Amino acid sequence: MTSEEIQAIFFAECEESLAAAEAGLAACKAGTEDADTINAIFRAVHSIKGGAGAFGHVALQAFTHTYETLLSDVREGTVAITPPLTELMLRALDTLSDHVSAAQEGTAPPADAALLAELTAAQAAHAGAAPALETPASAPVPAPTPVPASAAADQGFDLDLDALLDDLAAPAPAAEWTLRLRPHAGAMVNGGEPLLMLRELVSAGGRVSECDWSLVPELDALDPFQGYLGWTLCLPADMTEAAVAEIFEFAGDDCGLAFGGDAPFPPARIVAPPAPAAVPAAPGAANPAPCAATQPPPAPPAGQSIRIDLPKLDRLIDAVGELVIAQAMLAQRLGSDGASAAEELALIETLTRDIQESAMAIRAQPIGSVFSRVPRILRELTQSTGKHVRLEVSGEATELDKTVIERLGEPLTHLIRNAVDHGIEPADRRLAAGKSAEGTLRLSAEQRSGRILIRVEDDGAGIDRARVFAKAVEKGLIAPDAQLSGEEIDLLIFAPGFSTAQQVSNISGRGVGMDVVRQNVKDLGGRITIESVAGKGTAFVLTLPLTLAISDGMIVNVGDQTMVVPLAHVIESLRPAPGDVKGLGARRQMLNVRGRFIPVVPLGRELGAAGCREYPEQGVLIVVDTEAHGQAALLVDSISDQRQFVIKSLDTHYRQVEGVAGATILGDGRVALILDVDGLVARSVAAGQLREAA
Repeated sequence: MTSEEIQAIFFAECEESLAAAEAGLAACKAGTEDADTINAIFRAVHSIKGGAGAFGHVALQAFTHTYETLLSDVREGTVAITPPLTELMLRALDTLSDHVSAAQEGTAPPADAALLAELTAAQAAHAGAAPALETPASAPVPAPTPVPASAAADQGFDLDLDALLDDLAAPAPAAEWTLRLRPHAGAMVNGGEPLLMLRELVSAGGRVSECDWSLVPELDALDPFQGYLGWTLCLPADMTEAAVAEIFEFAGDDCGLAFGGDAPFPPARIVAPPAPAAVPAAPGAANPAPCAATQPPPAPPAGQSIRIDLPKLDRLIDAVGELVIAQAMLAQRLGSDGASAAEELALIETLTRDIQESAMAIRAQPIGSVFSRVPRILRELTQSTGKHVRLEVSGEATELDKTVIERLGEPLTHLIRNAVDHGIEPADRRLAAGKSAEGTLRLSAEQRSGRILIRVEDDGAGIDRARVFAKAVEKGLIAPDAQLSGEEIDLLIFAPGFSTAQQVSNISGRGVGMDVVRQNVKDLGGRITIESVAGKGTAFVLTLPLTLAISDGMIVNVGDQTMVVPLAHVIESLRPAPGDVKGLGARRQMLNVRGRFIPVVPLGRELGAAGCREYPEQGVLIVVDTEAHGQAALLVDSISDQRQFVIKSLDTHYRQVEGVAGATILGDGRVALILDVDGLVARSVAAGQLREAA
């Protein structure tokens, strides 16, 4: 594994550590912290510090060292958790996140001098209350024992060992104490490297005085997975046993430690390999020597996880997609004369879906990784707006495709900033309205019918529809005498360039936010709706697919074309009874669905298909739900099937086509277009309104 790959793992672990620290500090802010919470925060920062030092990220290591020092005092009880200290540590965590990003991207580290001074001052303010710590009495340092270069080379340490033994020539300080340690075999599994821990002791002022290599066996008996070497270090008197134990915290019992000059070396833990099973010898032949390679590898412990590169998962998803197509082609081939193979075909279909679900589960990640960024956004908004907002989160364990998660951050950020800046009122207005001075923002996620619903809700004043309407008229988006429902007025905020902000700020006012949200959600194959009640608040509901690769759809025939209607939009299908369809104007028709009239969209006419049916009574109507225009009825000739389809991008292979979201390959090898239901209905309704106006 290259150093770049190892660094990639380090930065992935940094994200996990930052999320763990964020969760712990959130508990501290809520007053529900305990010793385990503080330890978790400390371990998260300590892990980042260790990796930063190993990879030479000096600024990151320096900042985490100061941060860790304060956390150490908090953990030991010499610094009490208070609300101001919690806010300081949250700000420090934000800066730590910026440091990690800078190290990962190779950019300049953030300015942290003022924050480092605050962290140091917070620790110094409680220094007088700290209990006296016992320091081991200084012990005589044994004379250095040189290690032959050949022995060092045999151990495979080369320059690492030489660098540590360079400290032997350094003069001994006036007051020191002795530490003896011996890494065991377990300290070197899973990428563990005891020499990095020794280096950290040296960087803290220690020096290596002796290396015990007396247990190193002859070359033919050497097991590279065992620990043979022991080390003696002289540490400065101001370095406590607790500080040393923290360095070796993650090694646990896999690294033996002995404190003080009189303590002997920790005993070696050499694990003898199991005796190989005897191999029966052929008659008259000597019994062959046992072969260690015949031993079965130990079974991995339960609950292990591995990191998988996304390109590998993408290839697996592509293969599953081709399997779905092959299964559809087999079903098409056997549809007419393969009745005897129906059972086998059903089994293949079941297995295909199981494989698909398993592959999707590998890519799935909890949406909590996106929600975890929200507290920092709220802290920044509090500083810029002066509004204090309480966050309530539910459904953070809901899983969806990693690609969707990665592209969800930007629209969610826009919605949250909009909720705080436009939705939640200032404290004085909230108090006058009988609300608490602190606003509330609720984030929730849930799976429903193969889709995920994400809800961003605030308890603010709701959308001021009169003001939105007036602003839309001012910008020429609608006519002054337009008759719009409340829901239609709400949707005007998604118009490009629309903004009701009184002044331009770094949060809002430029009209480049909500239309971006709508487009990003649409690019993900989803839609966004608004629920707003005056004086009570506003909720934005995002409906997204769980994955962008494979979906379910309804295969329909329109004239000489076969098309796919995504099942996520479909509510029902029906053949209209006489009198269910009414005319409106010259060429518009409306369908009566249980007392509610919705527009009929003839797909053949909209897409230019030849030989399609013109009248709803001759075909089938598919009732769909859209983002901007509610429900509509798509007129098709017939419905031929309902099955899974693999989404192929037209932008990649051809170009973007209006009214078409993509393409797929059918079982008979033909290419079918996947309909952009929202776009088709919006275009049809707009065209009908223009014809009426004319």
